Amino acid sequence: MRRGSLHGETDLNSVTFLSPVQEQIKLVEERMRTQADESHPDLRAALEHLLAAGGKRIRPTLGLLVGNMLGAEEWRLVTLGAAVELLHTATLVHDDLIDGALLRRGMPTLNARWSPPATVLTGDFLFARAAKLAAETDYLPLMKSFSETLAIIVNGELTQMFTSRGLISRDNYYKRIYAKTASLFEMTARAAAMISPTGEAMIESMRDFGYQIGMAFQIVDDILDFNGEQTAVGKPLGSDLLNGLVTLPAIYYAESNPEDLDVLSLPQGGWTNPENMARLIENIRLSNAVAKSMREAEAHVDRALARLESLDESIEREALENLAKYIVDRKI
Repeated sequence: MRRGSLHGETDLNSVTFLSPVQEQIKLVEERMRTQADESHPDLRAALEHLLAAGGKRIRPTLGLLVGNMLGAEEWRLVTLGAAVELLHTATLVHDDLIDGALLRRGMPTLNARWSPPATVLTGDFLFARAAKLAAETDYLPLMKSFSETLAIIVNGELTQMFTSRGLISRDNYYKRIYAKTASLFEMTARAAAMISPTGEAMIESMRDFGYQIGMAFQIVDDILDFNGEQTAVGKPLGSDLLNGLVTLPAIYYAESNPEDLDVLSLPQGGWTNPENMARLIENIRLSNAVAKSMREAEAHVDRALARLESLDESIEREALENLAKYIVDRKI
C-alpha cells in the first residue's frame, strides 16, 4: 500500500483525533497532577515539570476514544488514562537517565536537573502512583494487565541493555519494540474495552488495534531516527545505531547488503567505531531500507483499520481511524 493512500488529500494533523476528547484529556492531566499533592515539594515540582513538557497524550487518547465508543464510564476512563500516562512518563524518566539524555521535546530532562538517585526515586514514585490509579479503576483484571505490562516493559529494557547490542535479528527487534512501545498501546486499548459493556470479541479486537498501531508507532520512530529533522528529533541521526541498537531500517539494509563490511562489523562491536557507523548510517539513508520499513509500518496500520470496519460509524471510530493514520504521517 502506498503511503499516500492512507490519508488521501487530507492534511492530517493531531487535532483530527484529539478533538473528541480534549476536555477529558484535561481531566486526565489534572488527575495526574494531584498524585503528588501530599508529597515532597520537589516531587510536586518534578511532576509539574514533566507535565509541562507536553506531548500529544496519544496513549490516554487511545483509551478514551475506545472507551467512549464502547460506552465505558467516564471516571474509569479518566483514571485509566492518568494511570497509563503516568506509567509512560515514569518509563521516560528512567530511559532518559539510562541514555544520559539532557533534553526531551526541547526541555531539560529530569536527570539534567537532578542527581541520578533523585531521578530514579522520582521514576519509582511515578510507577507507584500509576499502579495506585490502575487499582482505583476497581477492576481486578485491569490491574493484573497493568502490572504484567510494566513487567514486559522493564524486561524489554534489560534485554535491550544486555543482549541486543550489535545484534541483527528481526525476532529480537520485534520483541524489543513490542516490549518498549506496543505493549502499552495494546494494554491501553484492551483495558478501555475491558471496563466497557462489551464482549470478549470486541476486547480482543481493540487489543489488536492497540498492538498494531503500537508496532507501527515504534517502527516510524526508528525511521525518524534516520530521516527525521535532527533539530526536531532532538538527537543525532542514527543515534540508535550509534548506541549499538539495530532497528528495522538497518535490518533491511543488512539483508540487502550482507557483505557490507560495516554491517559485518556490528556483531563484533563495530558500532563503537564512529567513522564506520557514520558511513553505514549514510548508506542506510540513501538505500530503499527506509521505504521498506515504512511499508511495514503501513501494513500494521492497515491491520488496525481493518479492526474498525465492522463497527458502527461514530465520532470515536473516525477519530481512531485518524489516530492510526497519523501514526505513519507524523514527522516526529
